[in-house]
Amino acid sequence: MSSTPNIALPLLYAAQAQKEITHNEALLLIDALLPGSVVARANDPSALSPQPGDAWIIGPAPLGAWAGHSAKIGVFSEGGWRFAPAVPGMRLFDRAAGAVCQYDGSGWVAAPAIADPSGGETIDAEARATLAGMLAALRSAGLLAVT
Repeated sequence: MSSTPNIALPLLYAAQAQKEITHNEALLLIDALLPGSVVARANDPSALSPQPGDAWIIGPAPLGAWAGHSAKIGVFSEGGWRFAPAVPGMRLFDRAAGAVCQYDGSGWVAAPAIADPSGGETIDAEARATLAGMLAALRSAGLLAVT
């Protein structure tokens, strides 16, 4: 086994030369993923101005250096891009969108926005619709069990 089963951190092995490189690679990924947040979601890294340690959720149609890494977490380091796989149930805060995204096994999903109730003559129907929307959003974010 050359990497950990969940987020593919590289493992050291017996008689490995330059173990510090493998160890530092793992520390870079841990450092980027442990805070639980990303700069944003994107498909093309060419327009970004990344700083070492910055992480992005890679979109469904990645380009350039991200090609072939759809739905992974791209981490920038002084040595270039590193990639960590997404694990079903993984949650990361997207700082640009101000929302938590969750990986559902096939893609990253953000909780839907819920409109404030307004106007109308039947306040009870509006209140029920708003509460239903809030419950759906909390369930999709994994904060409430699905009934």
